[in-house]
Amino acid sequence: MVHEFEFLPQTVPTMYFFGVTTGASSSRRIFPLWKEILGLGDAQLVGLDLPINGPPAVYREPVYRIKHDPLSLGALITTHKINTFNAARDLFDALTPEAALTEEVSTIYKRDGALIGHVVDAITSGESLRRFIPPGYWAQTGAHILCLGAGGSATAMTAYLTCTAAPEDRPARMIFVNRTRPRLDSLRQLIERKMPGSGIAFEFIQNDDPAVNDRLMAALPPGSLVINATGMGKDTPGSPITDAGVFPLDGFAWELNYRGALGFMHQALAQAERRRLHVEDGWYYFLVGWIDIVSRVFNISITPDLFAALARAAEQVR
Repeated sequence: MVHEFEFLPQTVPTMYFFGVTTGASSSRRIFPLWKEILGLGDAQLVGLDLPINGPPAVYREPVYRIKHDPLSLGALITTHKINTFNAARDLFDALTPEAALTEEVSTIYKRDGALIGHVVDAITSGESLRRFIPPGYWAQTGAHILCLGAGGSATAMTAYLTCTAAPEDRPARMIFVNRTRPRLDSLRQLIERKMPGSGIAFEFIQNDDPAVNDRLMAALPPGSLVINATGMGKDTPGSPITDAGVFPLDGFAWELNYRGALGFMHQALAQAERRRLHVEDGWYYFLVGWIDIVSRVFNISITPDLFAALARAAEQVR
C-alpha cells in the first residue's frame, strides 16, 4: 500500500493544535490542568506551528495523520481554518452543517471511526457578542460593524449574524477589510451562495494601509463595533489601524486576540474614557471555543459545573 504521508503513530491519546506560535498560547499551560479535571490520564496536546497561507501539503499532512492514527484523536485549528478545509476536504468522512456552510474547519474529531470536520466559531462568536452587545442593540442604534480581516473568524461571525441572530440583533451594514482580494471574494461568494438574506448590507474593501482603515473607522456611525480579526498583534506584528485612528463615540472595540502585543486593544483602551468606548479582548472567545473543541475531541459532555471548573482553572494561568 502506498501512503500519502509517512508518520510515526502516537503512543498516547493526542490532540493537535494547528497554529502559528502555539508555544506561546495559554492552552499549553491550561491543558495539563484541564486533563486532570476531565480525567484524561496521559493525553497530550501537540502544537503544530504552520505557515500562514502555506502550500496545501502542510495542512493536509496532519489531517491525514489524524485520520489514519488511532491515538491521534483530533485537533483545534486557529489561523488555518480555511486553508485546512481547502487542502483536506476529501479526507473528512463528514462535515457538520456549520463547516459545510462556512467552508472552514476549526475542529477535527472522530466518531465511530469516521473523521468529522466542524467549525465552532459561529457559535462562540455569537456567545461572545451577546456578552457585551445588549439585545436589540443594532435595531435601536443603527450602528454598523467594521471587521478588519476576512478570514475564518470573520466568516463564522457572518454565519452567526445571518443564520442565527434575530433580525433586531443584526447591524444594517457590515464592512470587511482585508489585505488581499481572494479572501474577500471567497467571503462575498459564500454569503451570496449559501447564507440567507439577512437585511445586512455587506461591503468588501481590499486595503493594506492602516491610514485608510482609520478613515473607514472615522466614518462609522456612533455606537459602531470595530473588530480586529486580522491576527495582527498576535500572529504578526502591529495593528490594522494607526495611533491616530479615532474609534466611534459610544462604540465597541473587539480585539479577537487574547495574547501577544495586542496593539489594537491598547489603542482602543487609550481612547476608552474620552470616546466612551467599550473594549473587549478575545479571552472569552478563546475559552468557549477551546472547551467546546476539547469536549468533542475527547468525546466528553461539558455540564455547566464542569465548564465553571475549567474556566476557573484557565484563569489561574491567564
